[in-house]
Amino acid sequence: MNDLVSRVSEAVGIDAALAEKAIGMMLGFLQREAADGPVARMIEAIPGASDLVAQYNGEGEGKGGLLGSLMSAIGGGGGVMALAQQLMSQGLGMGEITGLAKETIAVAREHAGNDVVDEVVASVPGLSQFV
Repeated sequence: MNDLVSRVSEAVGIDAALAEKAIGMMLGFLQREAADGPVARMIEAIPGASDLVAQYNGEGEGKGGLLGSLMSAIGGGGGVMALAQQLMSQGLGMGEITGLAKETIAVAREHAGNDVVDEVVASVPGLSQFV
């Protein structure tokens, strides 16, 4: 997993600990929101990704997670924007979040292939604008 974390850390310009947590949160979000088969294949294909999901899935849900849950409950969606809000609560800006998403998806494409990653991205409303 060090490869993914260091690539994201360097590409986005954030420290490795924050990159690790943010990647885990993003992959956990995808595991919950994306089509089951493709996202499982994608996460399994990235070395160490399953460990990050297990460690950080659901972390940082403070304000963003509650708001996202409330928005979903009243039909407001939450989704990608709720994840963005959770990542912002960890200190990331929108530019860093976009960089995180793009670099993580690039690594996923290298390990899982374009077809699998395209299925994952297409199955999450609004995700394509970030990657």
